[in-house]
Amino acid sequence: MIYRAQLGRAEALLGELLATSGPADAAVSRYFRAHRNLGQQDRAFVAETVYAALRRRRSLEAAAQSAAPRDLAVAALVRVRGLSRRALEGVLREDEQGLVARIRAAKTETFAPAVRADLPDWLWERLAALHGEAEAMRVAQGLLNPAPLDLRVNLAKMGRDEALAQLRASGIEGAPTPHSPAGLRLAEKPAINRHPLFQQGALEVQDEGSQLLAYLLAPRRGEMVGDYCAGAGGKTLAIAMLMRGTGRIYAMDVSAKRLAELAPRAARAGVTNVHPLVLSGDGDARAKRLAGKLDRVLVDAPCSGFGTLRRNPDLKWRHGPQAIAELALKQASILAAAARLVKPGGRLVYATCSILPEENEAIVDAFAAAHPDFAPLSCQELFAAQRIALDCGERLRLRPHLHGCDGFFAAAYERR
Repeated sequence: MIYRAQLGRAEALLGELLATSGPADAAVSRYFRAHRNLGQQDRAFVAETVYAALRRRRSLEAAAQSAAPRDLAVAALVRVRGLSRRALEGVLREDEQGLVARIRAAKTETFAPAVRADLPDWLWERLAALHGEAEAMRVAQGLLNPAPLDLRVNLAKMGRDEALAQLRASGIEGAPTPHSPAGLRLAEKPAINRHPLFQQGALEVQDEGSQLLAYLLAPRRGEMVGDYCAGAGGKTLAIAMLMRGTGRIYAMDVSAKRLAELAPRAARAGVTNVHPLVLSGDGDARAKRLAGKLDRVLVDAPCSGFGTLRRNPDLKWRHGPQAIAELALKQASILAAAARLVKPGGRLVYATCSILPEENEAIVDAFAAAHPDFAPLSCQELFAAQRIALDCGERLRLRPHLHGCDGFFAAAYERR
């Protein structure tokens, strides 16, 4: 059962999100911190309604013939969450019955392709030109479904089967991910951070696609490794797991705030071989001292994040073509700086969670042309060497509708 007050809260939060350009997840967190009296059911209703409206904003606006936050929230309840007229009794105002009728009567097939795909015109046109309309629609539809909760089992502490058995014993259902040897995909979204396995460092929340990047890097025990855009350290910890506590990992990022989140996570996971390094920029003096010394370097470059629209649907409304062009310049500069750290015979992996060639193929093609000392490696062969069966060819391209994980791109090179 839902209540009028819940819809009012969803309307207020959605109005705030539509009026600002900041990240939706941060705004949602701020809203819930400011309304600590809300129960778990209220929070779930507000979050699910708001994210449904953000994911399908264009088609909901078309169905409601309105862009007002309340009308979008009502449209999300009707068209996305499938609430019946009876379920909405006592929730809607008397004058909103016509709105509901209009929403229900709207025919999706009459909408323009970009509206059916729930994408900005420019992004739809780019995907359609790249894949053709039929496949572009499949890509778009795959990005509209809510993402499942993926976990990475810390194999340095526990086997995947054992972790799954313990989760099931506590009432949490899941299954192994199709490709990552450390991944579990849960059937629902419990508060996993309260589970003993999480608190003991045996589990981390991490999308399967993100996990696969560590296997693509394939660090060996005792090596010196760099995670050049480490952020809060999710991939750093996956790399550390594969190294079984040996060697040295430099977690590098320009954001001291993001890197600060790594220390407690590493402590919980029992990782002691990570060395955070806050960079002043691509020409950082401390990073220069590592030039030509690292065995492997991962560059998970800052990007549009369009491969993560299932989790971050606001990104498609916040980033436009100009932002993509600016990101591409930054990505090329970061890749060139990180490549200098790789020693001869070492491996370099460039990755993004974007689905746009401007941030992916265009960047590595230009890099390869300017750096003939870096030879391309086949991602499929790198995975096969670790008994990961993934038909991807030379470069990794993951898509939600094909692989079930976030959209990722990666290319691997060896310094001659």
